[in-house]
Amino acid sequence: MKIEKILFPTQFRELAFNTLESLFVLKEAGLREILLVHIIPRDEVAFVPFGGYLKEEEEHLRQEARIRFEAWQKALEREGIGSRVVIEVGDPVPRILSIADEEGVDLIVTGKKRQTGMEELFIGSRTMDILRRTRRPVLVHKYMVQFEWNGEIVTRTNDRIFERPLLATDWSPASGRALEFLLTLGSIVKKVMVTHIIGDKIAKGLEQPELSRIEQESRERLEQYCRALREAGVDADPHLSAGNEVQEIIQISREFNASMITGGTTGKDRLHGLILGSVSHRIAETSELPTLLVP
Repeated sequence: MKIEKILFPTQFRELAFNTLESLFVLKEAGLREILLVHIIPRDEVAFVPFGGYLKEEEEHLRQEARIRFEAWQKALEREGIGSRVVIEVGDPVPRILSIADEEGVDLIVTGKKRQTGMEELFIGSRTMDILRRTRRPVLVHKYMVQFEWNGEIVTRTNDRIFERPLLATDWSPASGRALEFLLTLGSIVKKVMVTHIIGDKIAKGLEQPELSRIEQESRERLEQYCRALREAGVDADPHLSAGNEVQEIIQISREFNASMITGGTTGKDRLHGLILGSVSHRIAETSELPTLLVP
């Protein structure tokens, strides 16, 4: 699962270029090309009462995007990374997904929503829609965020996101693919915190012998994941916890200074608390860290 081609959709919000810059390091892991995509929402140039289609406004928005992308492409060229530009009018989410399929990209990178004060959620409805509908890995990037921790407001810049990832696993095939994804990054990754949470719904009502068996089995599986990373030359530590999956994963990511959170996902919401599905999406929404979800 090498990362050779990335799709980078953007609405040119603040720090968008900084987000792009943080991906340049992936050249060391095989990145060859970034597809720069700007979809002009149809309702910004569509029919208006007594006005018809705003053709001049469309051309103005296209020209603005082209000028911005020219500067971005020069930066990519200096890094030895190829790029292509797509500027279209349409419905952003369906078009982004169709371009990803047409181009066979290895990763979609999407950013956090525009911040309006201290917000509980870091991503908007479009990003969540992409997560639910795609079968491709998605990196939800959050270059700079503010969040509350231990009663204080903290500002965090996520500019070296691949160095200390937390891998949240539920032993599913998707979790295994998330591990494979990290292994392809090679020396970019300095250390991985491999984490498994014994969820409330699993532990509830179990007798102590059964709970002890699950705990022992989980420790053994965590060590298998860590061994695979160490054999690839990547330092790795196991972390086993119990409780609410989302809260525990975010807490561990903070305590051990993770640079991003990654895990498997079905790409669809579920009603039950598993890393697969709704928990992974909830982490992407509420963690201040970039979140890489691998289907």
